[in-house]
Amino acid sequence: MKKIKVLIVIIIFLISFITHFVYTIFPNFITGIFFPINESVWEHMKIIFTSTLISTLIEYIIYKKKLIKYNNLLISIPIISIIGIIFYLITYSLIDLFIPHNFIISILLLLITYMIMEIISYKILNINEMKYQKIIGIILIIISYIILNI
Repeated sequence: MKKIKVLIVIIIFLISFITHFVYTIFPNFITGIFFPINESVWEHMKIIFTSTLISTLIEYIIYKKKLIKYNNLLISIPIISIIGIIFYLITYSLIDLFIPHNFIISILLLLITYMIMEIISYKILNINEMKYQKIIGIILIIISYIILNI
């Protein structure tokens, strides 16, 4: 599972670049829910959340194909995404106080955020199955997208 988590960090990082431009290519209400519609830092948090959602689907397929046992996959999506968003926003805001916006720093921070998220995800997937984790995970994903679109 550790090797898969390293692969997922690379996948989620690459997916982030794609999700950044989806709304620009397909501007409509639906893509606006899941992908950033402008260049604000808050809108870019949709990149973290949606990329995590997509990469977890890929991760699920890999686990099923390789018959790897895991727990709590669905609830891990909103948990690690929210932690990642909070970490990114706090760190970005602190860095921005001292260094003007820098594309390279933003990208490196995103990569570090994904690494931290996948370490936490690894821990969540290896604890005992949480009761009602699937329904709670779905509810938290929906609530998170509502909040990201306010």
